Amino acid sequence: MAATKDAVLDSAVELARRAAEEVAQDPALVGEHLGLEREGERLVAHRFATTAPGYVGWAWTVTLARVPRGRTPTVCEVDLLPGDGALLPPPWVPWAERLRPGDLGPGDVLPFQADDERLDQGYEATGDLDADQLALFELGLGRSRVLSAAGRSQAADRWYAGSHGPMAPTALAADAPCSTCGFLVLLAGSLRTEFGVCANEWSPEDGRVVSMDHGCGAHSETDASAAPTDWPDPVTDADELDLVGLDESGVDEPGQDEPGADEQDEPGAGEAGPQEPADRSEGHDEPGELSGDQE
Repeated sequence: MAATKDAVLDSAVELARRAAEEVAQDPALVGEHLGLEREGERLVAHRFATTAPGYVGWAWTVTLARVPRGRTPTVCEVDLLPGDGALLPPPWVPWAERLRPGDLGPGDVLPFQADDERLDQGYEATGDLDADQLALFELGLGRSRVLSAAGRSQAADRWYAGSHGPMAPTALAADAPCSTCGFLVLLAGSLRTEFGVCANEWSPEDGRVVSMDHGCGAHSETDASAAPTDWPDPVTDADELDLVGLDESGVDEPGQDEPGADEQDEPGAGEAGPQEPADRSEGHDEPGELSGDQE
């Protein structure tokens, strides 16, 4: 049933404007009167345009009311409400749903999710001391919830498609996969067939979960290729050497037929060079013989 006209409330435009200006704290922010809406019996909302920057399409809405047979309108509330085509913020999302992987920082705590599909109910204490001791200490259980099949599948898909899977740039350039590396530590359970943890401090994946077909340049069984060089390979086999004999008779004594340093520096020396000394056998007696004058 549509509300009937109310002459008292319909004509109270100035009262509604003063109420909007009081809330806006600046009369310049309240624009022209856009009309009214009858929200119920003796209940009318007057709308005024706003000139505030950033609020295009919004309007000041002032709700007026009066008591039965009363002639004095009363201001109920004043709101700045969006209209058609108004600029609106995105829908509000709870904090627990706004978080994305990687948003958690030091000191942050995630809210508890009782119905997390990634988890299943774990081992519960039975009251039997021997059975509980076996489960808690020997089997490594004792957690209230453990990873479910859905949780394992989601983790495997995320790890395999991420930067530690087979399509990473380091894996495509590697010579051998992680499955043959001695630094790979296998995971426990069903994930051990596809993933492990790198334990090589020289690898960029050290301490991270990697797929079996991932790889990097720090593989335990690969080696860096030798750099190209123009030098010949060194001779390692003595049988490949060619032994050359030297003729001692044809080798000149050091310094033979070479002028002395003093003669070379002597000024005025001719090209003929110094005279050879005469043969000692000419004009000289052999040792032990005397000449005629000495007899």
